[in-house]
Amino acid sequence: MKINSLIVEIDGIDKEILRDLMEDARKPILQIANKIGISGAAIHQRLRKLEQSGVISGSKFTVNNKILGYNTMAFVGIYLDKAARNPEAVRDLKKIPEVLECHYTTGNWSILIKIICRDNEHLMHLLNTKIQAIEGVSRTETFISLDQQIDRQIQL
Repeated sequence: MKINSLIVEIDGIDKEILRDLMEDARKPILQIANKIGISGAAIHQRLRKLEQSGVISGSKFTVNNKILGYNTMAFVGIYLDKAARNPEAVRDLKKIPEVLECHYTTGNWSILIKIICRDNEHLMHLLNTKIQAIEGVSRTETFISLDQQIDRQIQL
């Protein structure tokens, strides 16, 4: 695995620990240890090593957006009038809570963002009053996600 020009080697036990925790980050360490056949202390040591190497960068809960009333997910390609405006545009996009991801891309767009909205009306309002109002944004291209078919991390 390449991280900041470093290759971090992980063995089969590390992969098994990571698979279990990627499936459920709240899985008890002792349950994983018993399954693998090593001590809980050994699991903790390996997790500490994985964190220090940057392989693990934290854990988080997954919130169901639809239960909270956010039913429209969209991807928006943003065209900037100048590439030099990228840092300022990203700074302004960070201020919009509905922006979940922001990617600097090759191809037609300067930036690709993933946003979550309550509905199409909310999406239109967000595009018209916040995203397209950012200085340097010349236009946007929006794709509404009808259904997320795959949601996973890298397979180990």
